[in-house]
Amino acid sequence: MIIGIPKEIKDHEYRVALLPSAAYQLIKRGHQVLVGRNAGVGAGYPDADYEQAGAEIVPDHRALFERADLIVKVKEPQPSEYPLLRPGQLLFTYLHLAASRSLTDALLASGVTGLAYETIEVNRRLPLLEPMSEIAGRMSVLVGGFYLAKHNGGSGVLLGGVPGVLPGRVVVLGGGASGINAARMATGLGADVTILEVDLERMRFLDITLHTAHTLFSSEAHLMEQLPNVDLLIGAVLVPGAKAPKLINREMLRRMRPGSVLVDIAIDQGGCAETSRATTHQNPVYVEEGVIHYCVANMPGAYARTATQALTNVTYRYIELLADLGLAEACQKQPALIGGINVMGGQVSHRAVAEAHGLPWQAPVLS
Repeated sequence: MIIGIPKEIKDHEYRVALLPSAAYQLIKRGHQVLVGRNAGVGAGYPDADYEQAGAEIVPDHRALFERADLIVKVKEPQPSEYPLLRPGQLLFTYLHLAASRSLTDALLASGVTGLAYETIEVNRRLPLLEPMSEIAGRMSVLVGGFYLAKHNGGSGVLLGGVPGVLPGRVVVLGGGASGINAARMATGLGADVTILEVDLERMRFLDITLHTAHTLFSSEAHLMEQLPNVDLLIGAVLVPGAKAPKLINREMLRRMRPGSVLVDIAIDQGGCAETSRATTHQNPVYVEEGVIHYCVANMPGAYARTATQALTNVTYRYIELLADLGLAEACQKQPALIGGINVMGGQVSHRAVAEAHGLPWQAPVLS
């Protein structure tokens, strides 16, 4: 199979979808790997590393898409890439279709088969999303603490406090992979951390694992009680494949102190606050109701080398299966792949995506 690894063109996206070592393994198995020129440079992997692995460097972005049977990316196709997709081609990447009707429509029109990393589920876990959730969760506390600094427009609260001064208060919405990693970082700094969660078993796990963090059943009333005293609010809620629930409305934000910070990790799925809108690493924040909003839609791209390594660790086995067996046989061998098929043959093939846009859906037909 011809596998294409294009250079990411999303604003300030430095990750690359495949390590040179993984390209080498695919080539050893008889596949051809095409890599866009400078695709790995942002993550510290120059073209020479891919050439040494046996990959072909393709300078022309369009030509790479034209030649490849399987396109492996990090982020969703950008508008300029929509016309490059075609029927019969496999696209394997983070799609987050529930948050974008225009992208969904473009993929349907192209006829491409789109598999989303974030909807592949194994034993109630999302193994291809978890590493990026872990990075975003840890990063949320770093950027939150940065923007709390007075010279960055924040309230001037140091999350860890100092002897004789109480630490900053962090509230995390959601105790999943990103939420627990945010809480770990915040407690490590010495902040006062509360995690809101609805799953009682998960709360028991968090209570045992994070000895200094508090758990609180997630309800609007409990969140309203927390907001007047919170310094850093982290949105880490996730419904696989669906839009993030809007847990924070504008009126609730008005209860927060001026200069407090909201980091919305859920922005890839539309965000969990009424006031959230996607930002970039170049212009990461804006202020609504006196609260600094950090809503960068590709947070892990800031730590591109770590993120690229972590991503390849979890995606490679699926890429190998798709390349070796094709989609139908790969799904037979690893049924979790079926859950990753979001669009196929011009039809939405994931129920949550269809419901998000009010579109009909059809289970994928694999022959």
